[in-house]
Amino acid sequence: MSLIYVADDEPNIRNIVSIGLKDSGFETEEFADGTSLLNEVRRKRPDAIVLDWMMPQPDGLTVCRILRENEETHSVPILMLTARGEEIDRVLGLEIGADDYIVKPFSIKELCARVKAVLRRTGRREEPRDEVFRHGSLVVDVLRHQVSRDGRPIDLTAKEFDLLVMLMKNRGRVMTRDSLLDKVWGVEYFGDTRTVDVHVRYLRQKIEEDPDSPVCIQTVRGVGYRFSED
Repeated sequence: MSLIYVADDEPNIRNIVSIGLKDSGFETEEFADGTSLLNEVRRKRPDAIVLDWMMPQPDGLTVCRILRENEETHSVPILMLTARGEEIDRVLGLEIGADDYIVKPFSIKELCARVKAVLRRTGRREEPRDEVFRHGSLVVDVLRHQVSRDGRPIDLTAKEFDLLVMLMKNRGRVMTRDSLLDKVWGVEYFGDTRTVDVHVRYLRQKIEEDPDSPVCIQTVRGVGYRFSED
């Protein structure tokens, strides 16, 4: 039985989410603040976390960043639960490393479906092969989950890394936004293709020498993206 941590400072929200997840066959543990959640994650790693953005001590965004920066927890799926529904907030949550973003008020059935979807995606991943991709001075080591340019490490979120590997594996081939959503986020993902654009934009800022004139990740207008063969 998968273990889901539910972190929210509102007891009613925690209770509703926990009951819904238990009815869907999950085991849950509840947390009212970021500190208690982080302490428990260090002791026992969950299969996924439903995380409130506005939770105190520290807030959910900070908790997400801490988990993503830790080698032992960087791959734990995180579903951000928040009342902040503006596009800039969604972009920020995804950039920090959230796997999904659910805006309050929400449907408990949809939340449970999204939890199941993210667990299916992470659960069916194959063990990474010992592959190394190179493009000029850019080096991507899949097995070690490391990216560098000119020998200097580049810090990517889990989704940015997966997106970069997918594009480099298919270098020279145009990949539509829908196909990238399917292969990187999974066919069950409830978001839209703007998610791909957001991640490509931030990825370019990190790997391109000039993000305003990208050489590695090329835009094919009206279709999608292609990693350069040159």
